Amino acid sequence: MQARLTARLMLRQWRAADGAAFAALNADPEVMRFLGPPLTRAQSAALAEREAARIDARGFGLFALERRADGAFLGFTGLAEPAFAAHFTPCVEIGWRLARAYWGQGYAAEAARACLELGLGELALPQLVAFTVPANLRSRALMERLGMRRDPAGDFGHPRLPPGHPLHLHVLYRLSRGDWQQARRGG
Repeated sequence: MQARLTARLMLRQWRAADGAAFAALNADPEVMRFLGPPLTRAQSAALAEREAARIDARGFGLFALERRADGAFLGFTGLAEPAFAAHFTPCVEIGWRLARAYWGQGYAAEAARACLELGLGELALPQLVAFTVPANLRSRALMERLGMRRDPAGDFGHPRLPPGHPLHLHVLYRLSRGDWQQARRGG
């Protein structure tokens, strides 16, 4: 898999050297606030290994995100197929997770735009989805900046969490290939 470059970032295959920084990111309760409990180092390593295998097999997945200026590992951004059944699956989701030190600097948006180009451009997928809990205002704002629109009829209870769990309810956002192409043309 060839790395994807943006002005400031490299979206690339995972490396063994990413392990400590990825484990620290996933152990941060604030990073994981809307995602579930913090992950152990072993769980982080298993996630990175799964994504590396998916990238090798399909050419896309959740890419390791590196800052080009200094090689800093920031987290991940990429495309994934949700591993649960819902009314909107099968589908491809765009997602991101960055270490707190890199929030608010435009890195997630820059990397996500590269993933839109991959998914809706090169792969010609009919649409991409994104979802999160209603309280995750930062991610929801990014979804909207990317041109995604909330589909209120698509909101759902996450099937891996019991009703009543604080992270059970999710809001669904969508971006069709046609809408993305029109926005790129300035229309």
